[in-house]
Amino acid sequence: MSITNESELIGMQKVSEAVAYTLKEMTKFAQPGMTTKEIDDYGASILKDFGARSAPALTYGFPGCACISVDNEFCHGIPSDKRMLKEGDLINIDVSAELNGFWSDNGNSFVVGKDLKNHKKLVDASKEILNKAINNIKGGAKISDIGFLMETEAKKRGFKVIRNLGGHGIGRSLHEQPDELMNYKNRFDSRRFRKNSVVAIETFISTDSHLAVELKDGWTMVGNKGGFMAQHEHTIMVTDGKPVILTRMNEIFN
Repeated sequence: MSITNESELIGMQKVSEAVAYTLKEMTKFAQPGMTTKEIDDYGASILKDFGARSAPALTYGFPGCACISVDNEFCHGIPSDKRMLKEGDLINIDVSAELNGFWSDNGNSFVVGKDLKNHKKLVDASKEILNKAINNIKGGAKISDIGFLMETEAKKRGFKVIRNLGGHGIGRSLHEQPDELMNYKNRFDSRRFRKNSVVAIETFISTDSHLAVELKDGWTMVGNKGGFMAQHEHTIMVTDGKPVILTRMNEIFN
């Protein structure tokens, strides 16, 4: 969507606050010995307090509130009372929701407890790349140039990008145009970011794979060549200068 008046801006700020605060609290809550279902139930209760509704459940009938993926699971992991977190696990929590007709999306990959498996380098790279990408987005900037920046920064750090996952427009529904905001340069993509538009910008930074493939459960995605992936995501409003990070409250850059 494009924000055209004060009430739309307030609507996007409120739903973005809901998803950002929920993600921050779920990140703090996650500890070794917990199940991903416990973490999801905790996040669901926070969203409910805001009056917000899970976007993947509303849009796709997802069997949970948030997507929670652990270790070799790249994204869209189903919360489960059988999946228990262990010290050093790499976990991704992706929270999106609807509130009063507005939608927002954000995600965070982090290490549970101590970094026993040396995932921190991947996590930090993903955060740094998202931060740099956001700081280069403004009205008129080419979408493919931001993808090129993300892939170049990943390669510099010894990582790959997932080529079949990308960011997307958001606002009046979970996925809107511009869709497929990829982490690489698509030379056939001539689109540009538009001032006042709202987009969810996300990284998909991988150790070994360049594609994500779906498991038999119909949701969870893993790498085509295995390994691990980190994802970080903010919902932003594009301006003539630095974007407004609507989900800043999640503190994923801290």
